[in-house]
Amino acid sequence: MNINEYQELAMKTLNPALDKKDVLINSVMGLCGESGEVIDIVKKWLAQGHELNREQLIKELGDVAWYLAEAATALDVPLEDILQANIEKLKKRYPEGFDIERSTSRCKDDIEK
Repeated sequence: MNINEYQELAMKTLNPALDKKDVLINSVMGLCGESGEVIDIVKKWLAQGHELNREQLIKELGDVAWYLAEAATALDVPLEDILQANIEKLKKRYPEGFDIERSTSRCKDDIEK
């Protein structure tokens, strides 16, 4: 399965009663909520002595992916386009791969709002 196939299949479970604005709002709220669940698993591992619950973390990351696909759908853009644009941005920022110096001395124009 490729990323656009994922988006198409995942969006079969999208609430059809929502309009585009509500889909976008739901996707952003969902991303925040699911990201919170992801960090909670990591917090328990790092700060509370729990074993890392990899299986639950993987499930929650899947939920993050679903809401990302929903946001792309609300914007009428293939998820692949979003991911490709991100790779292009990263290549410009780190043409030789991650570099601490480039990361810490990014110019103001390079920091997106």
